[in-house]
Amino acid sequence: MALDGIVTRAIVHELQGCIGGRISKIHQPNGHDVVLTLRAQRGNSKLLVSASPTYPRVHFTEKTFLNPTEAPMFCMLMRKHCEGAIIENIRQIGMERIIHIDVRQRDELGDVSAKRIIIELMGRHSNIILLDPATDTILDGIHHVTPSISSYRVIMPGFSYTAPPEQHKINPLEVSQNEFEQMAAAASDADGNEAVSQTDTTKTAIEVKADASRWLVNAFSGMSPLIAGEIATRTVSNSDHIEAGALWTAFESVIEFVKEHQYTPVTGLNAKGKMIFSAIRLHSIQDQEKTYDTMSKCMEDYYGDKAERDTVKQRVSDLLRFLQNERSKNIKKLDNLNKDLLEADDADKYRLWGELLFASLHLVNKGDKSVELVNFYDEDQGNITIQLDPLLTPSDNAQRYFKRYNKYKNSLAVIHEQLGKTKDEIAYLDNLLQQLSIASMNDIEEIRDELVQQGYLRDRNKKGKKKKKNDRPTVHQFTSSEGIDILVGKNNLQNEYVTNRLASANDTWLHTKDIPGSHVVIRSTDFGEATLEEAAQLAAYFSQAKESSSVPVDYTYIRHVRKPSGAKPGFVIYDHQKTLFVTPNDELIKSLPSTIKNG
Repeated sequence: MALDGIVTRAIVHELQGCIGGRISKIHQPNGHDVVLTLRAQRGNSKLLVSASPTYPRVHFTEKTFLNPTEAPMFCMLMRKHCEGAIIENIRQIGMERIIHIDVRQRDELGDVSAKRIIIELMGRHSNIILLDPATDTILDGIHHVTPSISSYRVIMPGFSYTAPPEQHKINPLEVSQNEFEQMAAAASDADGNEAVSQTDTTKTAIEVKADASRWLVNAFSGMSPLIAGEIATRTVSNSDHIEAGALWTAFESVIEFVKEHQYTPVTGLNAKGKMIFSAIRLHSIQDQEKTYDTMSKCMEDYYGDKAERDTVKQRVSDLLRFLQNERSKNIKKLDNLNKDLLEADDADKYRLWGELLFASLHLVNKGDKSVELVNFYDEDQGNITIQLDPLLTPSDNAQRYFKRYNKYKNSLAVIHEQLGKTKDEIAYLDNLLQQLSIASMNDIEEIRDELVQQGYLRDRNKKGKKKKKNDRPTVHQFTSSEGIDILVGKNNLQNEYVTNRLASANDTWLHTKDIPGSHVVIRSTDFGEATLEEAAQLAAYFSQAKESSSVPVDYTYIRHVRKPSGAKPGFVIYDHQKTLFVTPNDELIKSLPSTIKNG
């Protein structure tokens, strides 16, 4: 990742078109992110401002966010002071990852009120702070920093704002060639390595350039190791040293684009196969290079749903463990039932032994451990060896085999019933595990609710606020290239709601054939091949076969889909289906307009 001062500068330049625009809506979908709906000359747009400790960022977004029913306190405060406000200025502080957005709004009394939104994109110290610029008083921050956490600065309502500690680095946009060469010639990095190596036959060219890269990061603000490495890579050098002039030439070749706002946002894989992004073209991109019109589109594509997936992983870890344990128990149970079935299938053998013993009691003595008898049921009248308990009489040995025969004969029906239930249970757990793999934050809670309803988990909110009876599950709605609505359920509650409540009898229903996945419904009786293909793509994409090719997808009318009495949530049977084969296409799925709504 390289969200450095250069990427921040590119984003701030992109945001200049919002100056004079209005903040029409403010939402806070989670504890780290704020989404500002802006109305400016470019039309309506959504700006994502994230203080995520792992993925802090600012960029325009096309994503749809599901907001909590009750807005968090910070969101309420932002709405009070910034909703309806005019954006007067957006600027970057030096080349740091700090953005100031100045807004002006009329308060309840009609007086003009100025506020400043400060966005600090500094890893785990990232924050979004609202303050009164006249007094530098903090109104609130999305993340509070108390005196017990930091003695240097406090982020709490009522405290004066203190900027992050200065790093005393040089602004790379303001340095001259002469200053640069003097600094490079004189300076050493933190490890004592010279930035511009003198002739040293003990160092390889790679080590020499690594020294230069480290020095650039330590000397200049907003310079990430990625960009510093790019400059070092562009430097023409001898195998054992770099000249200051050569390093300056490479430095200027990169910084000149940044000065002039000539950005070429790009993503791609580096030599280690890691995905990286940048505001400028990189020599270090080895594969899958992709360029973008704007920095926002680049970041939206790079981050995708990384932040949400990380949060989801943390939130589902307990559910994942529980479901995997339950699945392991049922797999073990299935193995034991299959062993019982093999034994029970031999029930007739015990009946035969019992009958042969009864017919030949005169040939058997108490104390015998086995006996060889003629099998008169066999056409060839062959001999058969029967094991005996020497402590039992011949008659008791025969009775023992009859009892075993009756036990297994009676248990066969039970074993078959238990086998069916256990297989259904494993299929249900596999389905839930697949759903967790694609779940959003809201989907997780619905899966948890389902497990409570099914008796797998205890209700953690029993003493708390109860869910309203009319609460409806989330619905994921896509729009096909032909303008047709396609509904997708990502868990069992959503699947049942989409299939049994929202869909009409003549709507088309799709599901991966014999593979855990989502219920997909085309909400129209009149659509073309393109919509059918896209709906099948969605069914395959939101299934266990997401990474596979030629995935079989069944489709039929809703009127041919039904839920058997007593079946697990989300389980249906269907007929009159046809099957088509698709290979999930990530780009196609992302290109389909989508919204998320409650019911």
